[in-house]
Amino acid sequence: MISQAQPPPRLPDAPALAAGISHAVLLTPDGEIEEIDASQWQLRLASHLRPLVCYGPSVAKRLRCERFACYDVLELFGFVRPAEFVLPTPMGLAQALNLRLPGNIENEAETLFAAASALLAELRSEPSERARKSASSIAHAMNRGGWSWAPVVLAALGDPEQPSTRVMADALQVWKNLAEWEEGPPLLPPGNSPVSAHDSKSRLREVLGQAAEKRTQQDDYAAHGAKAFAPINRPGEPHIVLAEAGTGVGKTLGYIAPASIWAERNGGTVWISTFTRNLQRQLDGELNRLHPNANDKAERIVIRKGRENYLCLLNFEEATSRIPVRGPGDSVPLGLMARWIQATRDGDMVGGDFPAWLVGLFGRQLTLDLTDTRGECIYSACAHYGKCFVEHTVRRAKKADIVVANHALVMIQAAMGGDEGVLPTRYVFDEGHHLFDAADGAFSAHLSGHEGADLRRWLIGAEAGSRSRSRGLKARLDDLIADDDAALEALGEILSAAHALPGPAWGQRIAGGQTKGPAEAFLALVRQQVYARDGDSSAHYALETEPTAPVPGLMEAAQVLDLALKRMAQPLTKLITGLTDKLDQDADSLDSAQRNRISALAQSLQRRGLQQVQAWRDMLGSLGGDVPEDFVDWFGVERTAGRDVDVGFFRHWVDPTRPFSKTVLEPAHGALITSATLRDRSGDEDEDWFSAERRTGSVHLLSEPARDAQSSPFDYPGQTRVLVVGDVNKNNGDAVAAAYRELFLAAGGGGLGLFTAISRLRGVYERISGQMETSGHPLYAQHVDAMDTGTLVDIFRAEENSCLLGTDAVRDGVDVPGRSLRLIVFDRVPWPRPTLIHKARRHHFGGRAYDEMLTRLKLKQAYGRLLRRDGDRGVFVILDKALPSRLTTAFPEGVDVQRIGLADAIAVTRSFLATD
Repeated sequence: MISQAQPPPRLPDAPALAAGISHAVLLTPDGEIEEIDASQWQLRLASHLRPLVCYGPSVAKRLRCERFACYDVLELFGFVRPAEFVLPTPMGLAQALNLRLPGNIENEAETLFAAASALLAELRSEPSERARKSASSIAHAMNRGGWSWAPVVLAALGDPEQPSTRVMADALQVWKNLAEWEEGPPLLPPGNSPVSAHDSKSRLREVLGQAAEKRTQQDDYAAHGAKAFAPINRPGEPHIVLAEAGTGVGKTLGYIAPASIWAERNGGTVWISTFTRNLQRQLDGELNRLHPNANDKAERIVIRKGRENYLCLLNFEEATSRIPVRGPGDSVPLGLMARWIQATRDGDMVGGDFPAWLVGLFGRQLTLDLTDTRGECIYSACAHYGKCFVEHTVRRAKKADIVVANHALVMIQAAMGGDEGVLPTRYVFDEGHHLFDAADGAFSAHLSGHEGADLRRWLIGAEAGSRSRSRGLKARLDDLIADDDAALEALGEILSAAHALPGPAWGQRIAGGQTKGPAEAFLALVRQQVYARDGDSSAHYALETEPTAPVPGLMEAAQVLDLALKRMAQPLTKLITGLTDKLDQDADSLDSAQRNRISALAQSLQRRGLQQVQAWRDMLGSLGGDVPEDFVDWFGVERTAGRDVDVGFFRHWVDPTRPFSKTVLEPAHGALITSATLRDRSGDEDEDWFSAERRTGSVHLLSEPARDAQSSPFDYPGQTRVLVVGDVNKNNGDAVAAAYRELFLAAGGGGLGLFTAISRLRGVYERISGQMETSGHPLYAQHVDAMDTGTLVDIFRAEENSCLLGTDAVRDGVDVPGRSLRLIVFDRVPWPRPTLIHKARRHHFGGRAYDEMLTRLKLKQAYGRLLRRDGDRGVFVILDKALPSRLTTAFPEGVDVQRIGLADAIAVTRSFLATD
């Protein structure tokens, strides 16, 4: 704390600006308040005013103007408290800094002064001389780049003197002070000791604490979950447990209990997989109860993600080295990145401790684009290999008791054979209802502009006119094969053949009819066929058509492309063989790092190169003929805001759980697959369990899965209401917007609006956002606000009376206990989109019954968000009278589904959610 004798830190001589949807407030340092609107603000900008703000992109959007020079308090927060969570709002700053919470827009402006003062005071009171010196040197480098906060930051640090240029250049080289990881001895295979039901329940009691109230459903869930950790009896017949646990059962700790015992008892690792980053973050918090000691937890629990989620230190070093060329302005974002690198737990930039709002402030190039993007890693040839965040995480994961990962990574790891050929034997799949969709993405093949250009970059590296930093195959391999003429020849043939793939600016050439190379020529004809048979150039959504009856010239173009891909596949095979032989022939001279590097390169050449090329050739070979019965093919054009963003030939499994079952479940010894919405509620319990087995892939195994269902302890009939509004025209934008507004106001905020189309979401936001703000209920919206979805959900959770509009992605990521979420409004029945792949699956899985199952599950999942803990109450509304009664079984037994008019729905919502 600051001594009473010290004066307050010096702040910039500037007013504070807080902006709402309809008006803004400017507060001067001496307390004068001025209300302004967007037109007035344009005039104030002309006077070179530079105010204090919180999150400049959002403020500019609300004032309907371009970004302007300002003192963004978030930048100061990112400097003083790197890697610490804060919502990018004045309310968020107040919560993070323990300041008085702002009650109105004038208070928000006051909060900006208070937050800046508190942060500078904290900086001034830093007791560590080493920390002060590091902060000061980075601030000087940022000052040279024109950072607005630099003068007051340096004053707070007591170091206003300008150091030498060399010192400032060295200031950003924070990688030099990072600790190195060390290789450990080979790990022994895990044991086979079982976990009994009694063991599992005992561990649950330990984690909860003896004073915790005993919940029978949670005890039973933990006991049944132990079956997934029994020793396997026959190869290929793992112990699979399908466990549905209603909201409030406490399934997270219920499966952590047997998983942690098995890991400790057998010296192995259990992989817990989720679908959403939000659940990963929750899991991380829950695991604090298993390991309250932070150091102990760091050794035994690891959050594992794909390489593309982590900062690459070599990319960061290269970015800092370009400052003399690009200009000193890059020192500002790179200085804040340097501060974060010093403080981060594991270098995770996507859902970890990286402040996502930095991307909004400075763009992707000097923030998220510094991640370990596919194709850039040179493994042990990198000077930073011993400090690499990715490699450190991989090695920690090998020794951990529990690894928390995501479905996509688990599937990719299994397809690639695991780390050094070792796969986990035990899994827990939470959010198991998403396994089908995750497998659909992991085991598909896309011969598209994006995928082709990505492979070309991976092979050739950065080309003229490209912003990519990809180093290419030659840079990654040169030193390993310098004395191998056959490998060098194969490499040259691969790089030559790669020019057949789409090159930089491929999209413009395809749209303009000026293609280069076989791939672009083929894709241009694919695009022609799509536009001819499904839609027009003004469409804002994705277009698709069957690949049958190809347009003139397409078959010939496919043959030319197939021949070009064959010329790539042959040398890829030779190179992979050469690398594999090198591991054998040079076994006595290769150190561990070299072996790992060669193995990783051979593995990535196999999956990233050869397998992908072969899949494309298989697809091209089936054009004009029969598609293999397990697959569905189509041509498509992906569009965003009316613009083409990708064009391609796509192949997906009709049932993607087949490859998931084969590559992930079958080699395992046991897996617990769990969710609150694992089963449909069709009215036929056996059919509901069978559909759960099909959608999780367990139906394809020889072993029968064990089944367990624990009902929610919540009183859904007493704690919720379900309303179907029948007198709102769902095709009338004004009527739908008015319904949302009045329902949100009746609930007093805490409303989540869900939409099946982005255009309708934006239309409602435009119509009601100003009115909602005036009423004291700020409205946030996915695809509108300049923030990522996770940040929007965090703000919604923190601001009890705010409302949020979003799509299905928001529904899956929302976990908001308490009054912050007390109303959910669907704009219409969420039927599946009638795509070609859905048509094929509908035919395969049962026609109309399949449509209804998917829709019931969506309703069940959305409804389940209303109650997250005891005492919650909520109202679920559908603004669509066309909801069939057979879909209302999605809601728990005993819940009365009321079909009423909007006026009555408003009255019910107001009275049911009224607080004493």
